[in-house]
Amino acid sequence: MSDPKILLSVQGVNKRFGGLQALSDVGLHINAGEIYGLIGPNGAGKTTFFNVITGLYTPDSGKFVFGGAAYQPTAVHEVAKAGIARTFQNIRLFGEMTALENVMVGRHVRTHAGIFGAIFRPQSVRQEEAEVVEVAQGLLDYVGIGRYANFTARNLSYGHQRRLEIARALATEPKLLALDEPAAGMNATEKVELRALLDKIRQDGKTILLIEHDVKLVMGLCNRLTVLDYGKVIAQGLPQDVQKNPAVIEAYLGTPAH
Repeated sequence: MSDPKILLSVQGVNKRFGGLQALSDVGLHINAGEIYGLIGPNGAGKTTFFNVITGLYTPDSGKFVFGGAAYQPTAVHEVAKAGIARTFQNIRLFGEMTALENVMVGRHVRTHAGIFGAIFRPQSVRQEEAEVVEVAQGLLDYVGIGRYANFTARNLSYGHQRRLEIARALATEPKLLALDEPAAGMNATEKVELRALLDKIRQDGKTILLIEHDVKLVMGLCNRLTVLDYGKVIAQGLPQDVQKNPAVIEAYLGTPAH
């Protein structure tokens, strides 16, 4: 019987690219309502593991349970329907579309109008579209950029583009929000604001999986962590315990702890 507290359980993930073993027996479990950190040095396998979980890469092996049911992360759209939404390290917005339109795109994974509805636009479809606009505006307000709803995405500041990506991901109504280095490229003020936003999302009941290079941000925000190095798990647990782990210190500093 599965533990109802565990939202995502991943076990025994292996992934090889040609002669490179990128992931070796990697696993973790994420409890509902927490921020879970995935960290490690450059080349540790974080993004590969992240891409496996979110359907961009197909694992060579592994067991995946999400919300108490087995799932296979074989396609991005199926993962989104299951309730996992992600952002990317390199921002992937529709630059010529407005902020509002970008969030509306994310929302359409939860709409019901098909080809018939798009062509003939009955009252039910028009009502659903109005609801999509309302939800999208509400999410922009939620992440703090509501006033920029009609700005094209490429004209937003870098920090606001990051917030827009989070709003678009939230539009899919995810059970798990997977963020790939959301603080990358941010200045100190933007990082403080991002931390406050992520904390608010957690307090509102969302579960977050966070890849991040900013160790200070991770240690101050995450409930628990997994540390990867050379495609293997070298530590898991509470932030205060992980940062004292000799294997983690060696992985980051290159010398054994004394």
